[in-house]
Amino acid sequence: MSMAERRKALGYSQEQLAELLGVDRTTIGRWESGRSTPQPPQRPSLADALEVSLTELDALLAQSRGVSHEIRGQQSDDHPGAGDPDEMIRREFLRILTVSGALTALPLGEAEALTDGVRRGTPADFTRMNDHLWQVYQLARSKGSVYPIVRDQLSTLNEALADTRGNSRPLLNAAADLFQLAGEVAFDANRYADAAASYSLAASVSKDAGAFDLWACALVRHAYVDVYEHRYGEAAQILGAAEKLARRGDSNLATRHWVAAVQAEAYAGIGDLTACERALDEAERVMELTTDSTNGGWLRFDGTRLAEERGARYVQLGRLDLAEETLKKALAQTALASGQSYRRRGAVLTDLAAVGAKRRDPEQVVAYGREAVQLAQASSSGYVARRLRALCDEFGPLSRDRWVAELGAEIATLSTS
Repeated sequence: MSMAERRKALGYSQEQLAELLGVDRTTIGRWESGRSTPQPPQRPSLADALEVSLTELDALLAQSRGVSHEIRGQQSDDHPGAGDPDEMIRREFLRILTVSGALTALPLGEAEALTDGVRRGTPADFTRMNDHLWQVYQLARSKGSVYPIVRDQLSTLNEALADTRGNSRPLLNAAADLFQLAGEVAFDANRYADAAASYSLAASVSKDAGAFDLWACALVRHAYVDVYEHRYGEAAQILGAAEKLARRGDSNLATRHWVAAVQAEAYAGIGDLTACERALDEAERVMELTTDSTNGGWLRFDGTRLAEERGARYVQLGRLDLAEETLKKALAQTALASGQSYRRRGAVLTDLAAVGAKRRDPEQVVAYGREAVQLAQASSSGYVARRLRALCDEFGPLSRDRWVAELGAEIATLSTS
Protein backbone atom coordinates (compact mmCIF):
# COMPACT_ATOMS: atom_id res chain seq x y z
CA MET A 1 0.00 0.00 0.00
CA SER A 2 1.26 3.47 -0.85
CA MET A 3 0.81 6.64 1.17
CA ALA A 4 -1.92 7.85 -1.21
CA GLU A 5 -3.83 4.60 -0.83
CA ARG A 6 -3.60 4.81 2.97
CA ARG A 7 -4.83 8.42 2.92
CA LYS A 8 -7.80 7.51 0.74
CA ALA A 9 -8.62 4.50 2.95
CA LEU A 10 -8.94 6.90 5.90
CA GLY A 11 -11.20 9.22 3.89
CA TYR A 12 -8.83 12.18 3.68
CA SER A 13 -8.39 14.40 0.63
CA GLN A 14 -4.92 15.82 0.06
CA GLU A 15 -6.21 19.21 1.21
CA GLN A 16 -7.62 17.75 4.45
CA LEU A 17 -4.42 15.90 5.30
CA ALA A 18 -2.36 18.99 4.50
CA GLU A 19 -4.52 21.13 6.81
CA LEU A 20 -4.24 18.55 9.57
CA LEU A 21 -0.44 18.58 9.33
CA GLY A 22 -0.07 22.33 8.75
CA VAL A 23 1.60 21.95 5.34
CA ASP A 24 0.65 22.91 1.80
CA ARG A 25 -1.38 20.49 -0.38
CA THR A 26 1.49 20.37 -2.89
CA THR A 27 3.71 18.98 -0.14
CA ILE A 28 1.36 16.04 0.29
CA GLY A 29 1.40 15.56 -3.48
CA ARG A 30 5.20 15.43 -3.56
CA TRP A 31 5.30 12.90 -0.71
CA GLU A 32 2.75 10.69 -2.42
CA SER A 33 4.49 10.89 -5.79
CA GLY A 34 7.86 10.02 -4.26
CA ARG A 35 9.42 13.29 -5.43
CA SER A 36 10.33 14.21 -1.85
CA THR A 37 10.07 12.73 1.64
CA PRO A 38 8.88 14.20 4.96
CA GLN A 39 11.52 15.81 7.14
CA PRO A 40 12.37 13.95 10.38
CA PRO A 41 10.33 16.35 12.60
CA GLN A 42 7.30 15.87 10.31
CA ARG A 43 7.26 12.07 10.36
CA PRO A 44 5.67 11.49 13.79
CA SER A 45 2.72 13.79 12.97
CA LEU A 46 2.26 12.17 9.57
CA ALA A 47 2.35 8.69 11.09
CA ASP A 48 -0.27 9.71 13.66
CA ALA A 49 -2.51 11.19 10.96
CA LEU A 50 -2.28 8.00 8.89
CA GLU A 51 -2.68 5.86 12.02
CA VAL A 52 0.50 3.87 11.41
CA SER A 53 3.80 3.34 13.21
CA LEU A 54 6.97 5.07 12.01
CA THR A 55 8.18 1.77 10.56
CA GLU A 56 4.90 1.32 8.68
CA LEU A 57 5.15 4.93 7.47
CA ASP A 58 8.58 4.21 5.99
CA ALA A 59 7.06 1.25 4.13
CA LEU A 60 4.24 3.44 2.76
CA LEU A 61 6.72 6.07 1.56
CA ALA A 62 8.96 3.41 0.02
CA GLN A 63 5.97 2.02 -1.86
CA SER A 64 5.12 5.53 -3.07
CA ARG A 65 8.64 5.93 -4.42
CA GLY A 66 8.39 2.53 -6.13
CA VAL A 67 5.09 3.38 -7.80
CA SER A 68 6.46 6.73 -8.91
CA HIS A 69 9.54 5.03 -10.35
CA GLU A 70 7.39 2.64 -12.41
CA ILE A 71 5.27 5.49 -13.74
CA ARG A 72 8.18 7.66 -14.76
CA GLY A 73 10.19 4.77 -16.16
CA GLN A 74 13.84 4.15 -15.66
CA GLN A 75 15.67 7.46 -15.09
CA SER A 76 19.11 8.23 -16.45
CA ASP A 77 21.95 6.99 -14.25
CA ASP A 78 23.39 10.49 -14.38
CA HIS A 79 20.35 12.03 -12.69
CA PRO A 80 20.86 12.80 -8.99
CA GLY A 81 17.46 11.38 -8.12
CA ALA A 82 17.80 8.14 -10.02
CA GLY A 83 16.31 5.24 -8.09
CA ASP A 84 15.58 4.94 -4.40
CA PRO A 85 18.32 5.31 -1.77
CA ASP A 86 19.01 1.58 -1.59
CA GLU A 87 19.41 1.42 -5.35
CA MET A 88 21.69 4.43 -5.23
CA ILE A 89 23.92 2.66 -2.73
CA ARG A 90 24.04 -0.47 -4.88
CA ARG A 91 24.66 1.15 -8.24
CA GLU A 92 25.88 4.72 -7.86
CA PHE A 93 26.94 5.64 -4.38
CA LEU A 94 30.23 3.79 -4.32
CA ARG A 95 31.20 5.03 -7.77
CA ILE A 96 32.27 8.33 -6.37
CA LEU A 97 33.97 10.77 -8.71
CA THR A 98 33.95 11.23 -12.46
CA VAL A 99 37.48 12.00 -13.53
CA SER A 100 36.42 13.17 -16.98
CA GLY A 101 33.72 15.48 -15.64
CA ALA A 102 36.02 17.07 -13.07
CA LEU A 103 38.75 17.63 -15.61
CA THR A 104 36.56 19.91 -17.74
CA ALA A 105 37.29 22.67 -15.20
CA LEU A 106 41.07 22.30 -15.62
CA PRO A 107 43.38 23.57 -18.38
CA LEU A 108 43.85 20.99 -21.11
CA GLY A 109 47.51 20.24 -20.43
CA GLU A 110 46.97 19.96 -16.69
CA ALA A 111 43.94 17.75 -17.25
CA GLU A 112 45.86 15.32 -19.44
CA ALA A 113 48.69 15.09 -16.93
CA LEU A 114 46.29 14.54 -14.06
CA THR A 115 44.37 11.88 -15.98
CA ASP A 116 47.59 9.95 -16.60
CA GLY A 117 48.53 10.24 -12.93
CA VAL A 118 45.17 8.97 -11.73
CA ARG A 119 45.30 6.04 -14.13
CA ARG A 120 48.70 5.12 -12.70
CA GLY A 121 47.23 5.29 -9.19
CA THR A 122 49.73 7.85 -7.93
CA PRO A 123 48.66 8.88 -4.38
CA ALA A 124 49.70 12.50 -4.91
CA ASP A 125 47.45 12.76 -7.97
CA PHE A 126 44.47 11.28 -6.14
CA THR A 127 45.00 13.82 -3.37
CA ARG A 128 45.26 16.62 -5.90
CA MET A 129 42.07 15.51 -7.62
CA ASN A 130 40.25 15.33 -4.30
CA ASP A 131 41.31 18.87 -3.40
CA HIS A 132 40.00 20.11 -6.74
CA LEU A 133 36.65 18.36 -6.33
CA TRP A 134 36.15 19.74 -2.83
CA GLN A 135 36.64 23.21 -4.33
CA VAL A 136 34.06 22.48 -7.01
CA TYR A 137 31.63 21.30 -4.34
CA GLN A 138 32.20 24.31 -2.08
CA LEU A 139 31.74 26.86 -4.86
CA ALA A 140 28.65 25.26 -6.42
CA ARG A 141 25.49 27.18 -5.57
CA SER A 142 23.48 24.01 -6.10
CA LYS A 143 25.28 21.15 -4.38
CA GLY A 144 23.20 18.65 -6.36
CA SER A 145 24.78 19.96 -9.56
CA VAL A 146 28.06 18.39 -8.41
CA TYR A 147 26.53 14.91 -8.52
CA PRO A 148 27.35 14.24 -12.22
CA ILE A 149 31.01 14.75 -11.27
CA VAL A 150 30.79 12.48 -8.24
CA ARG A 151 30.81 8.97 -9.72
CA ASP A 152 33.87 7.05 -10.85
CA GLN A 153 37.04 8.07 -9.04
CA LEU A 154 36.61 5.67 -6.13
CA SER A 155 36.38 2.75 -8.53
CA THR A 156 39.68 3.83 -10.05
CA LEU A 157 41.14 4.24 -6.58
CA ASN A 158 39.94 0.78 -5.56
CA GLU A 159 41.75 -0.67 -8.56
CA ALA A 160 44.89 1.20 -7.53
CA LEU A 161 44.59 -0.21 -4.01
CA ALA A 162 44.24 -3.72 -5.40
CA ASP A 163 47.40 -3.29 -7.48
CA THR A 164 49.46 -1.35 -4.96
CA ARG A 165 52.74 -2.63 -3.61
CA GLY A 166 54.15 -1.53 -0.28
CA ASN A 167 52.60 1.36 1.67
CA SER A 168 48.89 1.71 0.89
CA ARG A 169 48.16 4.37 3.51
CA PRO A 170 48.23 7.35 1.12
CA LEU A 171 45.61 5.66 -1.07
CA LEU A 172 43.51 4.74 1.98
CA ASN A 173 43.63 8.38 3.05
CA ALA A 174 42.41 9.41 -0.39
CA ALA A 175 39.56 6.87 -0.18
CA ALA A 176 38.48 8.16 3.24
CA ASP A 177 38.54 11.68 1.84
CA LEU A 178 36.33 10.67 -1.11
CA PHE A 179 33.79 8.92 1.09
CA GLN A 180 33.41 12.09 3.14
CA LEU A 181 32.79 14.15 0.01
CA ALA A 182 30.22 11.63 -1.17
CA GLY A 183 28.49 11.88 2.19
CA GLU A 184 28.36 15.67 1.92
CA VAL A 185 26.67 15.47 -1.48
CA ALA A 186 24.21 12.86 -0.19
CA PHE A 187 23.40 14.85 2.95
CA ASP A 188 22.71 18.02 1.00
CA ALA A 189 20.39 15.99 -1.25
CA ASN A 190 18.39 14.90 1.82
CA ARG A 191 19.65 11.28 1.58
CA TYR A 192 20.51 10.72 5.22
CA ALA A 193 20.92 6.93 4.99
CA ASP A 194 23.35 7.34 2.09
CA ALA A 195 25.26 10.04 3.93
CA ALA A 196 25.56 7.95 7.09
CA ALA A 197 26.73 4.94 5.06
CA SER A 198 29.42 7.02 3.39
CA TYR A 199 30.64 8.54 6.66
CA SER A 200 30.79 5.05 8.21
CA LEU A 201 32.93 3.85 5.32
CA ALA A 202 35.14 6.92 5.66
CA ALA A 203 35.64 6.16 9.36
CA SER A 204 36.44 2.51 8.67
CA VAL A 205 39.01 3.32 5.98
CA SER A 206 40.53 6.06 8.14
CA LYS A 207 40.95 3.53 10.95
CA ASP A 208 42.76 1.14 8.59
CA ALA A 209 45.04 3.99 7.53
CA GLY A 210 45.73 5.08 11.11
CA ALA A 211 44.62 8.59 10.12
CA PHE A 212 43.18 9.98 13.37
CA ASP A 213 42.14 13.39 12.02
CA LEU A 214 40.36 11.90 9.01
CA TRP A 215 38.73 9.37 11.31
CA ALA A 216 37.55 12.04 13.74
CA CYS A 217 36.14 14.19 10.94
CA ALA A 218 34.21 11.23 9.53
CA LEU A 219 32.66 10.70 12.97
CA VAL A 220 31.76 14.39 13.21
CA ARG A 221 29.92 14.21 9.90
CA HIS A 222 28.19 11.01 10.96
CA ALA A 223 27.14 12.65 14.23
CA TYR A 224 25.65 15.55 12.33
CA VAL A 225 23.15 13.19 10.71
CA ASP A 226 21.94 12.39 14.24
CA VAL A 227 21.95 16.09 15.14
CA TYR A 228 19.81 16.95 12.15
CA GLU A 229 17.33 14.22 13.04
CA HIS A 230 17.24 15.53 16.64
CA ARG A 231 18.95 12.48 18.16
CA TYR A 232 21.18 14.69 20.27
CA GLY A 233 22.12 12.09 22.86
CA GLU A 234 23.36 9.68 20.18
CA ALA A 235 25.27 12.51 18.48
CA ALA A 236 26.97 13.43 21.76
CA GLN A 237 28.20 9.86 22.16
CA ILE A 238 29.74 9.77 18.67
CA LEU A 239 31.28 13.21 19.20
CA GLY A 240 32.83 12.03 22.47
CA ALA A 241 34.65 9.34 20.49
CA ALA A 242 35.64 11.91 17.85
CA GLU A 243 37.06 14.16 20.58
CA LYS A 244 39.33 11.35 21.83
CA LEU A 245 40.53 10.60 18.29
CA ALA A 246 41.23 14.26 17.59
CA ARG A 247 43.51 14.41 20.63
CA ARG A 248 45.63 11.71 19.00
CA GLY A 249 45.77 13.61 15.72
CA ASP A 250 47.83 16.55 14.51
CA SER A 251 47.71 19.37 17.07
CA ASN A 252 48.32 21.86 14.28
CA LEU A 253 45.02 20.94 12.61
CA ALA A 254 41.61 22.34 13.54
CA THR A 255 40.03 18.92 14.04
CA ARG A 256 39.46 19.12 17.80
CA HIS A 257 37.97 22.60 17.46
CA TRP A 258 35.51 21.44 14.81
CA VAL A 259 34.52 18.54 17.08
CA ALA A 260 33.79 21.09 19.82
CA ALA A 261 31.67 23.25 17.48
CA VAL A 262 29.39 20.32 16.65
CA GLN A 263 29.35 19.20 20.28
CA ALA A 264 27.93 22.63 21.08
CA GLU A 265 24.98 21.93 18.80
CA ALA A 266 24.36 18.55 20.44
CA TYR A 267 24.52 20.09 23.92
CA ALA A 268 22.12 22.86 22.86
CA GLY A 269 19.71 20.20 21.63
CA ILE A 270 19.93 18.47 25.01
CA GLY A 271 19.33 21.85 26.69
CA ASP A 272 22.69 22.18 28.46
CA LEU A 273 23.66 25.87 28.16
CA THR A 274 26.83 25.54 30.24
CA ALA A 275 28.24 22.63 28.21
CA CYS A 276 27.23 24.36 24.98
CA GLU A 277 29.08 27.58 25.80
CA ARG A 278 32.10 25.63 27.04
CA ALA A 279 32.23 23.77 23.71
CA LEU A 280 31.85 27.01 21.74
CA ASP A 281 34.71 28.56 23.69
CA GLU A 282 36.88 25.55 22.82
CA ALA A 283 35.86 25.87 19.18
CA GLU A 284 36.92 29.53 19.14
CA ARG A 285 40.43 28.54 20.17
CA VAL A 286 40.93 27.58 16.54
CA MET A 287 41.92 31.23 16.12
CA GLU A 288 45.05 30.52 18.18
CA LEU A 289 46.45 28.14 15.56
CA THR A 290 49.27 29.80 13.69
CA THR A 291 49.86 27.20 10.97
CA ASP A 292 47.62 26.18 8.09
CA SER A 293 44.97 24.33 10.10
CA THR A 294 42.67 23.33 7.22
CA ASN A 295 43.12 21.48 3.94
CA GLY A 296 40.17 22.90 2.00
CA GLY A 297 38.63 19.45 1.70
CA TRP A 298 37.61 17.10 4.47
CA LEU A 299 38.69 19.63 7.13
CA ARG A 300 37.50 23.17 6.42
CA PHE A 301 36.78 24.47 9.91
CA ASP A 302 38.53 27.81 10.43
CA GLY A 303 36.18 29.52 12.86
CA THR A 304 34.78 32.05 10.39
CA ARG A 305 31.23 30.80 10.96
CA LEU A 306 31.34 30.68 14.74
CA ALA A 307 29.32 33.88 15.22
CA GLU A 308 26.37 32.44 13.31
CA GLU A 309 26.85 29.06 14.98
CA ARG A 310 26.74 30.67 18.43
CA GLY A 311 23.59 32.57 17.45
CA ALA A 312 21.93 29.39 16.21
CA ARG A 313 22.77 27.61 19.47
CA TYR A 314 21.16 30.40 21.49
CA VAL A 315 18.04 30.03 19.37
CA GLN A 316 17.99 26.32 20.20
CA LEU A 317 18.33 27.11 23.88
CA GLY A 318 15.60 29.78 23.82
CA ARG A 319 17.99 32.62 24.74
CA LEU A 320 16.45 35.00 22.23
CA ASP A 321 18.17 38.15 23.51
CA LEU A 322 21.62 36.62 23.05
CA ALA A 323 20.57 34.99 19.79
CA GLU A 324 19.36 38.11 17.99
CA GLU A 325 22.39 40.20 18.89
CA THR A 326 24.79 37.46 17.77
CA LEU A 327 22.90 36.64 14.56
CA LYS A 328 22.73 40.25 13.39
CA LYS A 329 26.51 40.46 13.67
CA ALA A 330 26.78 37.18 11.75
CA LEU A 331 24.43 38.52 9.05
CA ALA A 332 26.76 41.44 8.46
CA GLN A 333 29.67 39.01 8.14
CA THR A 334 27.89 36.84 5.55
CA ALA A 335 27.31 39.92 3.41
CA LEU A 336 31.09 40.09 3.02
CA ALA A 337 31.65 36.34 2.63
CA SER A 338 32.18 34.58 -0.67
CA GLY A 339 31.88 31.00 -1.91
CA GLN A 340 29.33 29.59 0.53
CA SER A 341 27.62 32.93 1.31
CA TYR A 342 24.25 31.80 -0.12
CA ARG A 343 24.09 28.84 2.22
CA ARG A 344 25.50 30.72 5.19
CA ARG A 345 23.36 33.81 4.78
CA GLY A 346 20.25 31.71 4.23
CA ALA A 347 20.87 29.85 7.49
CA VAL A 348 21.35 33.07 9.47
CA LEU A 349 18.21 34.62 7.99
CA THR A 350 16.25 31.50 8.88
CA ASP A 351 17.48 31.65 12.47
CA LEU A 352 16.49 35.32 12.74
CA ALA A 353 13.04 34.40 11.41
CA ALA A 354 12.88 31.67 14.06
CA VAL A 355 13.61 34.27 16.75
CA GLY A 356 10.64 36.23 15.42
CA ALA A 357 8.44 33.12 15.51
CA LYS A 358 9.35 32.42 19.12
CA ARG A 359 8.51 36.03 19.96
CA ARG A 360 5.24 35.79 18.02
CA ASP A 361 6.37 38.66 15.77
CA PRO A 362 4.94 38.01 12.26
CA GLU A 363 6.74 40.97 10.70
CA GLN A 364 10.15 39.65 11.73
CA VAL A 365 9.25 36.15 10.55
CA VAL A 366 8.17 37.36 7.11
CA ALA A 367 10.98 39.90 6.61
CA TYR A 368 13.80 37.44 7.28
CA GLY A 369 11.96 34.36 6.01
CA ARG A 370 11.21 35.85 2.59
CA GLU A 371 14.84 36.78 2.03
CA ALA A 372 15.91 33.28 3.00
CA VAL A 373 13.37 31.82 0.54
CA GLN A 374 14.79 33.99 -2.23
CA LEU A 375 18.30 32.73 -1.48
CA ALA A 376 17.08 29.12 -1.43
CA GLN A 377 15.43 29.63 -4.82
CA ALA A 378 18.50 31.33 -6.30
CA SER A 379 20.94 28.70 -5.06
CA SER A 380 18.71 25.59 -5.19
CA SER A 381 20.20 24.78 -1.78
CA GLY A 382 18.59 21.75 -0.20
CA TYR A 383 20.21 22.73 3.09
CA VAL A 384 18.54 26.16 3.26
CA ALA A 385 15.23 24.64 2.11
CA ARG A 386 15.39 22.09 4.94
CA ARG A 387 16.13 24.82 7.46
CA LEU A 388 13.12 26.76 6.21
CA ARG A 389 10.88 23.67 6.44
CA ALA A 390 11.94 23.34 10.08
CA LEU A 391 11.12 27.03 10.56
CA CYS A 392 7.49 26.29 9.62
CA ASP A 393 7.25 24.06 12.69
CA GLU A 394 7.86 27.18 14.81
CA PHE A 395 4.95 29.19 13.38
CA GLY A 396 2.24 27.88 15.72
CA PRO A 397 -0.58 30.46 16.04
CA LEU A 398 1.27 32.74 13.61
CA SER A 399 0.14 30.38 10.82
CA ARG A 400 -3.20 32.19 10.91
CA ASP A 401 -1.51 35.44 9.87
CA ARG A 402 -2.02 36.01 6.13
CA TRP A 403 1.58 36.93 5.38
CA VAL A 404 3.06 34.12 7.47
CA ALA A 405 0.70 31.67 5.75
CA GLU A 406 1.88 32.90 2.35
CA LEU A 407 5.49 32.49 3.47
CA GLY A 408 4.71 28.92 4.54
CA ALA A 409 3.20 28.21 1.13
CA GLU A 410 6.34 29.54 -0.58
CA ILE A 411 8.55 27.39 1.64
CA ALA A 412 6.45 24.33 0.81
CA THR A 413 7.33 24.70 -2.89
CA LEU A 414 11.10 24.58 -2.24
CA SER A 415 12.94 21.42 -3.15
CA THR A 416 14.98 19.88 -0.36
CA SER A 417 17.05 17.76 -2.75
